[in-house]
Amino acid sequence: MEEFNFERLNVYKEAIFFVDFVYEVTAKWPRTELFSLIDQIKRAAISVALNIAEGSSRTKKDFQRFITTARGSVFECVAILNIAGKRNYLTKKDQAIGYGQCLKLARMLSALKNSL
Repeated sequence: MEEFNFERLNVYKEAIFFVDFVYEVTAKWPRTELFSLIDQIKRAAISVALNIAEGSSRTKKDFQRFITTARGSVFECVAILNIAGKRNYLTKKDQAIGYGQCLKLARMLSALKNSL
């Protein structure tokens, strides 16, 4: 099966992996957070993958801007994971995994931006 160029990027693959992680952990969060923290972290995580995909179809300068936006969404996820951790919605292990994934994504996005 043929694929788009962005689908070959490791950072895109990591972003998709992170979306799966977010959906998995938020399924255990209280339903009272459905339209606040759950919705917000899902949208932010999805935004990372979407910005990589959309940005790849643009000029290098525009792609850099989309990568910057994706990186901002990663930072947003970190803040939400911290809030969720304080509320005991996450296990310490899941919080550490999510934080580690965000750190990895932020570094990969910075490297991609610098390579353009």
